[in-house]
Amino acid sequence: MRFAKLHGAGNDYIYVNGFEEKVLDPAALAVRMSDRHFGVGTDGLILVLPPQEGGDVRMRMFNADGSESEMCGNGARCLAKFAVDRGLVKVDVRGQTIGSARAGVVRVETLAGLREIELWRDAGGRIARGTVGMGRPILEPAKIPVRTSGARAVDVPIIIDGQALRMTCVSMGNPHAVFYVERAADWPLATLGPKIERHEMFPARINVHIVQVVSPGEVIMRTWERGSGITLACGTGASAVCVAGVLTGRTDRRILAHVPGGDLELQWPRDDAEVRLTGPMEEVFTGEWPE
Repeated sequence: MRFAKLHGAGNDYIYVNGFEEKVLDPAALAVRMSDRHFGVGTDGLILVLPPQEGGDVRMRMFNADGSESEMCGNGARCLAKFAVDRGLVKVDVRGQTIGSARAGVVRVETLAGLREIELWRDAGGRIARGTVGMGRPILEPAKIPVRTSGARAVDVPIIIDGQALRMTCVSMGNPHAVFYVERAADWPLATLGPKIERHEMFPARINVHIVQVVSPGEVIMRTWERGSGITLACGTGASAVCVAGVLTGRTDRRILAHVPGGDLELQWPRDDAEVRLTGPMEEVFTGEWPE
């Protein structure tokens, strides 16, 4: 089975062309291939599949533990690049920006709904940057889901290992809990991340994000991703951080998020609008899996 490995700001996935390859058990395959010692090493497996509901291409995403996720902004950007580079989706160059030409728009079907991705070429002509319409945030606790009272889960308390913490919860098609701290680098994410992920407040588990506010337009964030552990970036998580910053009055509607794997640009223009995410993507290598 042929595959490619791509990453968006260090959030790396294995991509399989489902137009040509047939994967009988993607959950089990994701576990084997994601292992960073005995497999390829990745945050998960993404299948690039023929569309079913009017999009250009369909995405199925499996975390490193085999669980299936609804959506990933970094993964979706890389999927669009993968599909266009291999001719699975035909798009035209439209418009110009400073130093690059737009490679077109790809409509990707996900479990969180249809997402449109604008692709941009670098000075060498490679598709190297993308903007994703991440959809409108879901703020009702029951729909995130998080077990708490009130119309929104903004600065709500949670007890972890006897510590009283406060969080803001947002769904971007998948659930996120955002914690604001003085120094993101010092926070014990590896220890507390898995305990928060599986806390009884979260019936579908949760993605955990630790955020340090640098200025109203700039944050530093670290992520414990549901089903994958610590990752270098999370697109839906960065989108949730943008929304949480507005809801708590900590940041503006347009922010730059510094993640361990690079930088992501976020914008939430108004309460009834979708979040827009812009970031890089790169193909690392291709290979053949022997099974």
